[in-house]
Amino acid sequence: MSEAVSTPAGRVAALARAELTLFGRSKGMIVSAMFLPLVLPFSARAFVEDMDLKDSGFSVGLVLLSGAIGFSLLFAVYLALIGVLVGRREELVLKRLRTGELRDTEILAGAALPATATSVLQSLLLAAGCTALLDVPAPKAPHLAVLGLLLGLVICATLAAVTASFTRTVESAQVTGMPLMLVTMVGSGIAVPLELLPDRLASVCELLPLSPVITLIRGGWTGDLSAYEAVGPVMTALAWAALGVFAVRRWFRWEPRH
Repeated sequence: MSEAVSTPAGRVAALARAELTLFGRSKGMIVSAMFLPLVLPFSARAFVEDMDLKDSGFSVGLVLLSGAIGFSLLFAVYLALIGVLVGRREELVLKRLRTGELRDTEILAGAALPATATSVLQSLLLAAGCTALLDVPAPKAPHLAVLGLLLGLVICATLAAVTASFTRTVESAQVTGMPLMLVTMVGSGIAVPLELLPDRLASVCELLPLSPVITLIRGGWTGDLSAYEAVGPVMTALAWAALGVFAVRRWFRWEPRH
């Protein structure tokens, strides 16, 4: 093994390349991870246009853009990664990798890298598309949008590993991942901004995993989210990330479920 590959970064990159090759061979994975996140949000344009967004400070384009990024995190990272991890586990790939030089964190990082890279690429394409087609202006606080996206990638990747721990087969991955996806799509501001919900319901929905992520992304575009106001969403997102890491270390299964 060369010195470049024997480093942690080299080992993760090599594993990520192998995962990317396998990803390209799965037509179902390509459709669900690559195309659905790009198509679904724009199919809801008529629904968003019927919303009363005057008091929220958001435009139709911004709601669609942030919702599309949320869809990308859910489909390209969370749902896709559940199937990847379960498949590699049931095929004994994870067990064999652990007997080599790779560390546990490197194995998970290498498996997650293609999915997270796909979501980042989709987010850039969505931002460019919404800017050109929906008159979405450039972000006024891009650092908040980038921070929100990075936190979203970590949260979705860790929650995917947790969900994979309780998923028996690749075929059941969509079933086990569906509850979190539905709750997140409805309550995290992806489909309907939290500002349009009743105050009590919105205060509860703010605690969902992707709610702070969507808040930071939208705040990054509008520039209306001050540093003080951003502390709450950032802390909530970090809490979910920390909880996800703890759950992975505690419950992740490296061998097939019987």
